[in-house]
Amino acid sequence: MTLIDRMVLCTGNAGKIVEMKALLPRTMELFSLEDIGLPLDLPETGRTLYVNALQKARYAYERCGLPCVADDTGLEVDALDGAPGVYSARYAGEAKDPLANMAKVLGGLEGREDRTARFRAVIALVSTEGERTFDGTVEGVITRSPRGSGGFGYDPIFQPDGYVGTFAEMDASMKNTISHRAKAMRLLVDHLAELARR
Repeated sequence: MTLIDRMVLCTGNAGKIVEMKALLPRTMELFSLEDIGLPLDLPETGRTLYVNALQKARYAYERCGLPCVADDTGLEVDALDGAPGVYSARYAGEAKDPLANMAKVLGGLEGREDRTARFRAVIALVSTEGERTFDGTVEGVITRSPRGSGGFGYDPIFQPDGYVGTFAEMDASMKNTISHRAKAMRLLVDHLAELARR
């Protein structure tokens, strides 16, 4: 039987850690980068979400030997030719300022009618079982201004299709049901369950 019951969450983003913990089995022992003595800002120099997620998970796995999960997430805005995409966290500069990032997106859409966008998440798992990636996407639109105080990142300006509120206006349980990260995490959890049945 193959059972992964301990895992390192390879992100320094507190919001992501909360979401990922809520979506993983409660029986799993979870570690942060801080717990294992690694920097909170892992290398991500790739040009795709897949490359970045794998790069972070590999970096941590090579240094701790525990199963490592990392994600990379991008907001893709159609009228901005898919930007900010893989550069979402640093869209307005290396400071990774979410308010500045949102302001840059809203500024780029000023006067444009097409506000369609999507959030895409890629989650990478690196363990003794090898490497796997899982992805999730949610379609939506960019609002005219930020709304809501929950969530993190671009959540206040992203309204998923079929809902009247932004991610930042939803409670965590609702967001964790429909979000891009939730979809990718469900695939990861299914994979972990499959490993446990072997």
